[in-house]
Amino acid sequence: MGLPTNRSIPDLLSDAVGQLAKLVGNEFALARAEVSEKAEQVGRAAAMIGAGAVIMIPALVLALLGVAAALRSGGFSDVMSYFVTGGGSILVSAVLIWVGLNRLSGDALKPAVTLDQIERDKSAAKEMVR
Repeated sequence: MGLPTNRSIPDLLSDAVGQLAKLVGNEFALARAEVSEKAEQVGRAAAMIGAGAVIMIPALVLALLGVAAALRSGGFSDVMSYFVTGGGSILVSAVLIWVGLNRLSGDALKPAVTLDQIERDKSAAKEMVR
């Protein structure tokens, strides 16, 4: 089907609005898909972290008891060896939590593909209007 050569301004405007509506709909579909993908990524990461933590806790307790026993053998009192071992564990835990929170920041989970596509579409729409 060929396009007529003499189209009226209302026809052209109607077509442009229709194409813009399709474009917006496609952008929303892309955004939904990308956000869903990011949510699945977060869910899988949380499950792996949880499984690792459950398995790691008994091993960590045994390792820390070993460190405390070594400190006691080295001349520290019982109380001081547990205090030093616990303090070191708190520092390591704080660093791990900080790194994990940074990896879940807004920038890491931002739907970058969708935002780039919206910028390109906005530029294209501006060109169509000119």
